[in-house]
Amino acid sequence: MNQKPEKQTKRSFQSPKGTRDFYPQEMLRRRYIVDAWRRVALRHGFEEIDGPTFEHLDLYTVKSGEGIISELFSFQRAGGEDVYALRPEFTPTLARMYAARARQLPQPTKWFCVSNFFRAERPQRGRLREFFQWNCDVIAGEDAEDGDVEVIHAAIAVMSDCGLDASVVSAHLNDRRVLTAWAAQNGIDPSRHDEFLRIVDVRAKNPAECDARLRAMSIDPGAFGALLASPTDSADISDSSSLRSVLAARRRLSGAGLDEWATIDLSLARGLAYYTGMVFEVIAQGERAVAGGGRYDNLIELFGGPPTPACGFGMGDVVLANLLEDRGLMPEGRELLEALSRPMPLRPDVFVVSTGKDGADEQVVPLVARLRRGEEAEGWRERGVRPWGAGRYSVPPLHARRSYKQTKNIGKLLGDAGACHARFCVIIENSERCTLKDLDRGEQSEGVALAEVGARVSAAR
Repeated sequence: MNQKPEKQTKRSFQSPKGTRDFYPQEMLRRRYIVDAWRRVALRHGFEEIDGPTFEHLDLYTVKSGEGIISELFSFQRAGGEDVYALRPEFTPTLARMYAARARQLPQPTKWFCVSNFFRAERPQRGRLREFFQWNCDVIAGEDAEDGDVEVIHAAIAVMSDCGLDASVVSAHLNDRRVLTAWAAQNGIDPSRHDEFLRIVDVRAKNPAECDARLRAMSIDPGAFGALLASPTDSADISDSSSLRSVLAARRRLSGAGLDEWATIDLSLARGLAYYTGMVFEVIAQGERAVAGGGRYDNLIELFGGPPTPACGFGMGDVVLANLLEDRGLMPEGRELLEALSRPMPLRPDVFVVSTGKDGADEQVVPLVARLRRGEEAEGWRERGVRPWGAGRYSVPPLHARRSYKQTKNIGKLLGDAGACHARFCVIIENSERCTLKDLDRGEQSEGVALAEVGARVSAAR
């Protein structure tokens, strides 16, 4: 007698808590954010990399800090001895990758990554258990402060490209050494400096509890509040090299045309234990931090590489998407498709070098920043042009790179321009003029005003 097959019970499944399903329209919105990240990274001379979705657990426990360790998704293969973790961030992977090939890589190395990451935390607005994140890092190089400004500039550039301005978003700067110097001046043993930084990092979320913890460390919360309110007036740190470093970073951002975006904020500590100096966050009104990062000069050496200065940041898609949607800055329908059809600037438009004569060196950073930023058409907002619209720019942003070498041998520098396949090389002759060399055609124009470079290059694209 034939038996009837056992009837299976239907089950209904939902996506795991803290994750998202991306149907076609959601996928287009995600692509809009990812394309904005990638476009800015390429325009600023970063090269794309990626690593594995999971790493050995020890890679994160060795230096990331308590906050990250408590949020790891870890697992072990059946019968195996190694313990792994889904990546909660990218910096340890980047440090491992750089350490493995440090001697073969250029100085500085500028890398970016756009990938998914995982954190076992309570889902809430702006925070999910799986998210996409953009990371930009400048590794090695002779001028650490220059690297700081490069990564901060890239983070601000995405905000601007998406239609946000300094009235909504600002970059908050600090140096953790300012805080530890103040702690030392106020009698806190160095062994407790990390504890002090952890308190500072969460003080804005729970000031009463954190002030009680400061008192337990024999710190007067009122004195600490006075430091935050007016750091340059504090006798404990007013002459410290770390405070001068923060002020210098702000001046460099000003030189790149970003003065209105930047503010010094000594309440900023960042929770990751591997940060060694400058830290920053990009903060929007009514939202948690959109981006955050800092300097991690010891991490690559810790992972087997040579002593290597490095600086970078991460920007998540969840907070940025909330911000754009709330402010009506996420395109829809045909406009979204058109925005996604914009070309990606893979090939450098311009490579900038200096003769070193008559103030030429001082013009490199401002010129490169101006070329990457483009020139906005006057009154574009008032005319109803959207941030992704064709009428926003009179001169579009360009993919601009520069030489970081000390040499002034123009022949060698032209070789570097050719090696990165730039279309034009700008040879700055003095504080006002340059030679513009078309590397494809072998033609050049001398005596070109620096203010005209962007328009002339974009006209020839």
